[in-house]
Amino acid sequence: MDSSPGQLPSWAVWQRRPFPDSNLLLLPGQRPALVDSGFVGHAKETAAWAHAHTGPIGLVVNTHWHSDHVGGNNLLQTKGAAIAAGRPEAEAITRRDPGCCMAEYLDQPVAPYTVDIPLDDRQVLQLGDTDWEVIRTPGHTPGHLALWQPDERLLVVGDALSDYDVGWVNLALDGPIAAATALASLQRLAELDARVLLPSHGPIPTTPAAAFAAALRRAGRLVDDPAGATWYGARRIFAFALMIRGGIPADEVEPYLLARAWLADAARLLDLTPEALATELVTTMLASGATVLRGGRLHAAADHTPVAPESLRVPYPRAWSATEPRRHPLA
Repeated sequence: MDSSPGQLPSWAVWQRRPFPDSNLLLLPGQRPALVDSGFVGHAKETAAWAHAHTGPIGLVVNTHWHSDHVGGNNLLQTKGAAIAAGRPEAEAITRRDPGCCMAEYLDQPVAPYTVDIPLDDRQVLQLGDTDWEVIRTPGHTPGHLALWQPDERLLVVGDALSDYDVGWVNLALDGPIAAATALASLQRLAELDARVLLPSHGPIPTTPAAAFAAALRRAGRLVDDPAGATWYGARRIFAFALMIRGGIPADEVEPYLLARAWLADAARLLDLTPEALATELVTTMLASGATVLRGGRLHAAADHTPVAPESLRVPYPRAWSATEPRRHPLA
């Protein structure tokens, strides 16, 4: 879906996309900028859409480093774009940490990229022809950020919230306070009194205040119920795996799950064996309708765009070259 809804000024171009891609915000002008870049399997489509609206992209700003937000970075960077990201994630990318983007941990492919511009809280960026303020919003990931345009009161919220949900948190990797951190980030964003919220998934909320009220309740439940938060994350991660692989053969689902580090961590937090968690995860998601069995394969039921299998054949960050791709000369 390609649109600039009536709430947005004429200088902002919005594209709502189904999973496994994030929504896109394009800001043409003196410094053409793109906020997030979708999944690697659709990088060519992302680049073509952006180029059709504004020509070459000068800057890509990532709200965070999950695969559905950084998948077009590699291609856009080789075409001359600089990449900006929150400092904790930017520094890890620069070091080429094996855990970058949680790509290997989550088994979600990300093509190699570098970060040219580390971003700090309250830093001001020119995107297109307007200035935006960086707001650090850790929780969903430690380096998650939002973008605030005070003149028009536009707020890019990334995965902090959507019209129907809040971002999952990883209590195993980010500690037991991750949910409380995400809640505090939401509270900080709510205080900005935004006119328009631009989430990374789903539609633009009709009423920002109501969207924040619902998100704060949902985030509060994740704080109060760590086991529920762990289950929530496991369901989201598994559904994404099914989406990007066009489903998984039913007889391969359990071996696939048992090979995943995220499942082992979730099982430990839930005091279950990995085998028990894998069985319960498949059973409950089938029962709820979140997954469906079709043609001998387990599929995610949510709306999503197919991914070509060959597009997933990119190296994990532990194998990324220290110099690939070429850094932007003007960063």
